[in-house]
Order: sequence, then structure tokens, then C-alpha cells
Amino acid sequence: MKKIIQFGEDVEGYNIPVLNEREIRAAAGILFLATFTSLMFILFKGNFVPIKYIITLFLTDFIIRVFINPKFSPTLIIARLIVRNQTPEYVGAAQKKFAWIIGVILSAIMFVFFIIVNAYSPITGITCLICLIFLFFESVFGICLGCKFYPLFFKDKVQYCPGEVCDVKQKTGYSKNI
Repeated sequence: MKKIIQFGEDVEGYNIPVLNEREIRAAAGILFLATFTSLMFILFKGNFVPIKYIITLFLTDFIIRVFINPKFSPTLIIARLIVRNQTPEYVGAAQKKFAWIIGVILSAIMFVFFIIVNAYSPITGITCLICLIFLFFESVFGICLGCKFYPLFFKDKVQYCPGEVCDVKQKTGYSKNI
């Protein structure tokens, strides 16, 4: 019987726990769309109610991912259903956990200011913008900005980055001109 509280999956052919990057990108897209839509309600209607629900979902989702098991995260469950017919692309779980801890911190800041204090300030605006940037890069470009910061805090070499972006390669074909 598999453990309920764990981080990453043991997949044959990988020497460390890994996660499915396709699911992660889809979940990031779901969170980006929900957050962006809520911000549009704020900008065009002055309605702060949707963002309060999204921040609560965001924080709950990331707490489940980091402290229980990514398998039980609501957005990752929906994402898993969306990409179920695609071949998994596995990435190292350690750097994703670090990136998601950043997500917990950012969403906790938003939760405190928006839900508990019920205040909007430059801090909440900047924090929300940072979250949107992180989600956009993950979902659209497949670049985990949190994973990029991982080597600054840990001396372990990052393994199994999406699209092998951690590996230094020679440019080929069209990319030589860029």
C-alpha cells in the first residue's frame, strides 16, 4: 500500500522521486486563468469577492501539494484528467517542492492581507503579480521560475528539469541565429 503523505512518485528508470510535468503545467494554467479572471473582476468591476475564493483555493491547493501529497491537490486532479491521454514527462520532485513552498508563502501572504485583514495594498498587488508571472511562465513556456531559484538555496544538482533546461547544450539548427 502506498503512503498517503509523500512527495513525488517512484517511477522506474528514475533514481529520485519525480512528478508529471504535463499535469503541473495544466494545473498552473488553471490557477493562472482563475487568478487572472479574478483580477479582471477587481480592475473592471471593483469586485473583490472572486479573488478571495481563488486565494483560499490557491493556498489550500498548495498546502495539500507540499504537506500531504500532490496526488490529492484539487487542481492537479483536474489537470490529470485533462492530460490523461498524454505521455508523462517526469521532472524532479525536489525542485518542484521548493517552487511550491514559494507558492505557499506567496498565497499565505495574500490570504492574510485579503481574507484576514481584508485590505488591498501595494504588497498584495505585487504579490499577486509575482504569482501570475510564476504561473504564466510555468503554464505557457514550461519554465519553472521557482525551480530556477532552487540551486541558490540547495547545493544538490537539479535533476530531470522539464525540457532538459538544466542541461547545457550546443545550439543547433534555427537556434544558432538567436
